[in-house]
Amino acid sequence: MKRKRCMKWTLSLLGTTALLAGCGANNEMAVGGGADTEKDKLQVVTTFYPMYDFTKQVAQDDADVSLLLEAGMEVHSFEPSSQMIAEIQDADVFIYNSPEMETWVPDVLASLDTSDMLVICASEAITLLEYEGEAHAHDHESEEEDAETGHTHTVDPHVWLDPVLAETEVTAIAEGLAQADADHAENYLENAETYIGKLNELDEAYRAAFEGAENRTFVTQHAAFAYLADRYDLVQLAITGLNAETEPSAAALATLSDYVKANNISHIYFENNASSQTAETLAEEVGVELAVLSPLEGITKEDQESGSDYISVMLDNLEALKQSIN
Repeated sequence: MKRKRCMKWTLSLLGTTALLAGCGANNEMAVGGGADTEKDKLQVVTTFYPMYDFTKQVAQDDADVSLLLEAGMEVHSFEPSSQMIAEIQDADVFIYNSPEMETWVPDVLASLDTSDMLVICASEAITLLEYEGEAHAHDHESEEEDAETGHTHTVDPHVWLDPVLAETEVTAIAEGLAQADADHAENYLENAETYIGKLNELDEAYRAAFEGAENRTFVTQHAAFAYLADRYDLVQLAITGLNAETEPSAAALATLSDYVKANNISHIYFENNASSQTAETLAEEVGVELAVLSPLEGITKEDQESGSDYISVMLDNLEALKQSIN
């Protein structure tokens, strides 16, 4: 079964478990069903790291999960190679966050034969926040249209940085894999329940850390943390826009500099996979410290091998935020 658009799975995990528990090996229509060898396992292609980690947590050893964008690749302005497009074409399941994040996906899917592929848009059930500011650097048409009004307007795709919305994405992925591979459906859904329990603990850790905090504002180079700020009643002030590589105007930088000085901001956050020059310049000008706040758009293989994953990096982010939120 295949979808050319984002998929919205409406059954709950528990309801889907009850529905699919008896399917087993008799379901001849399942994509990759009954596969136990590495060659015959369900082949799943994911776009960037959070989608990959969520899918691995759900699939465990029952599917072969691959990652298209390695650490250091700019997700916002990415263009897939012909080899990557071929990898998507060969997949049984293709998983991405949203057309607003991976803007290249709709065109790529339109060029492929998706009749035997299940396409899962993990954020389909999530209402995206509106964002006014810098548009994606590659969205030239939108920028030209908004230039006349003096601002740009788009939506923020960084939903995975809210642990509660991450649970929604994990649910969508689990229900999709269960649909594609009925033989392992119960495993996928049980793995998702286990992982969602860990995400609940992460959410509780954030709530406890910021409960009663008087200073709730943080300054970051990349405007990626609006969902996290909204969830925990924080205020994100961003130097650049939704794209970490966007350069702020001199006027915007001067305004932010004045705010940092006037409000005793102690830290400015930057991400370790993008240039930190703008954040460094502002931090030096106003005399504050720099700290890393990761949007998790790219985790290196070395970091993964040493144990880094979504939850561990989000806990690192929590420790970093505690330096400002107090």
